[in-house]
Amino acid sequence: MRIGGRGWKPERSAVTERTLLASALRMLLNPLPVRLQAARKAHHEDPRPHLPPLSGGRKEEGAVASTSNKRCLQVLAAVCVALSALATDAGAATAFRLRLAAAAEAQPGHGVRYDPAYVVIDYPGGDVPADRGVCTDVVIRAYRELGIDLQVAVHEDMSGAFRAYPHLWGLAGPDRNIDHRRVPNLATFFSRHGEVVSLSAPAASWEPGDIVTWRLSSGVPHVGIVASRRSPGGDRHDVVHNVGAGPQTEDVLYSYEITGHYRYEPAAAP
Repeated sequence: MRIGGRGWKPERSAVTERTLLASALRMLLNPLPVRLQAARKAHHEDPRPHLPPLSGGRKEEGAVASTSNKRCLQVLAAVCVALSALATDAGAATAFRLRLAAAAEAQPGHGVRYDPAYVVIDYPGGDVPADRGVCTDVVIRAYRELGIDLQVAVHEDMSGAFRAYPHLWGLAGPDRNIDHRRVPNLATFFSRHGEVVSLSAPAASWEPGDIVTWRLSSGVPHVGIVASRRSPGGDRHDVVHNVGAGPQTEDVLYSYEITGHYRYEPAAAP
């Protein structure tokens, strides 16, 4: 499903929200005498002639307390807004896609070497040897951890709609050994059966478990899964991908030309 409204969210910075929350909490938790003293100073130094000086200690104290209470309510409102924004950011990705991101993030560190060789594999549930793989195998293996077999899903879809898929390899029909391991085929499948997020959507639209496709500087297509972990600056997510050194979780979302942004969450997913 292509989105223009449902998947779009106004752009916001997680760093800004956290800064707002921290500042608001500090102001709210300041001891009351400190706030009163600051309010008194602001009142006596106010040069505006339309504000007559207060007379009497109790009246002054009451006015200062009233000003402080109003400020507390404003700060409390700011805290509520910040907490709401953070909760929305954390809860935007579905439980399925969070699990998908976790399955992808578990792949680095297992000695997988990049190997694009054609391999005859079992069907269904076929896979190349566990110590080998390419970028598409990161996606395939993450989905398989969640009980989704992209080998079967892509093969069945291509069998019924072969002409809808790219014809880049001179094949007369589907090949269940390799079709699901090709980036253009995965992109086509996700666009036909998943959610396509506009590439003009704001940076905040990227969520854990999203699928990103790129075109490398060499022209080769590439694919990865958006991770839950954020980049050091906190303004974007890392991505799990295999560009030649085995599965890695890296800050590479904008390192290559982005060609697709997808979300695939089967309705019958376990």
